[in-house]
Amino acid sequence: MRGLHSNVWWLTLAGALGLCTAPLVVFIGGLVGTNLAEDKTLATLPVAAIVIGTASAVIPAARLMQRFGRRKIFILNIVWMMASSLAASWSIAHSSFWSFCASVMCLGAGLATIQQYRFAAMESVSPEQHAPAASFVLLGGLVAAFLGPELGQQGRFLLDQEFAGAFLLLALVLAASLPVFALYQPIQKTAEQHASAESARTLRDIAAHPVFWVAILSSAIAYVVMSYVMTATPVTMHNLMGHSVTDTKWVIQIHICAMYLPSFFSGILIQRFGQLKMLWAGLGCYGLSLAIAWMDTELINFYVSLILLGVGWNLLFVSGTSLLPQSYKEGEEFKVQGVNDFMVFGLQAIAALSSGVIVYSFGWVVLLFSALPVLLIQLLLLVFWQGPGKTAQT
Repeated sequence: MRGLHSNVWWLTLAGALGLCTAPLVVFIGGLVGTNLAEDKTLATLPVAAIVIGTASAVIPAARLMQRFGRRKIFILNIVWMMASSLAASWSIAHSSFWSFCASVMCLGAGLATIQQYRFAAMESVSPEQHAPAASFVLLGGLVAAFLGPELGQQGRFLLDQEFAGAFLLLALVLAASLPVFALYQPIQKTAEQHASAESARTLRDIAAHPVFWVAILSSAIAYVVMSYVMTATPVTMHNLMGHSVTDTKWVIQIHICAMYLPSFFSGILIQRFGQLKMLWAGLGCYGLSLAIAWMDTELINFYVSLILLGVGWNLLFVSGTSLLPQSYKEGEEFKVQGVNDFMVFGLQAIAALSSGVIVYSFGWVVLLFSALPVLLIQLLLLVFWQGPGKTAQT
């Protein structure tokens, strides 16, 4: 990780604080939903809402950054998320399920901008450092993996209404990330880069290159399967299988840790072996994860399955993310990045939304089997793709 631009380090720190929003909602969203919703099949709607918010905001976020610059939007976004956190706390305190879902969706919209940290990091380094930069920024998720659920645990009884205090704590953590952006240095474009931007291709022309679809679909499938299984895990463990809240918290924390811990080496592995081999490895982890989860509902099965789910997500997502710059030229990045994240988080939203309905209506085993067709799509994608060939820069 030596030699990376200082922006990569600052964005990693900011990501560590901002990304704790997602694991907090994953951990307590379904539990709060169960407490507030009259229809229990809607219990995981808050988890889906955060993903819907992200999907709906990715393209506007990219366009705003293209117009006003990344740093201004990064700062304004944190203020937006702080206000949304306070609104979520108020909604729980007043037992308003739909208001809580709306507040969480606003938090998800903020996460759309935080997801741009990885692209900002890649823009700060040379092309050969894209994979290490993207994976290093994801290391911020290691802190988030423990900090997010811990906010839920510590804030559970902080106020009269269960879990209302968790979102007050989240607002404070988000506020702590604001000073970081005083140290972030926006990358200035050269005259040559501006000239290249003026000759940007249409999205249809960009999409004619197979690498565009491999990059996007690999990242999307990484998120779809992970979110589909992870969203159902807390309610399955605690509400359906009777595991304790503490055990459930640890499974989610270890899972999210497994999502980001491989970032210490996944970028280096991609540099050494290439994206194609790492995509195969990620797909293999997903297959093993589903098999182990299907075998039994003991605590150890949840631990091992969710660890493999996290590792598979990292390998697929980092590989897909590092492939994406090969599909566009200078001046096309915001357009392609916006479409990429819209597809990734749009499909993730569908997965998260359907997860609760499937697990409550048909059970945990059916949910696991229903993820197999998605893995088949990734399998076919890798079989017919021969690896990076010509890039958008050639």
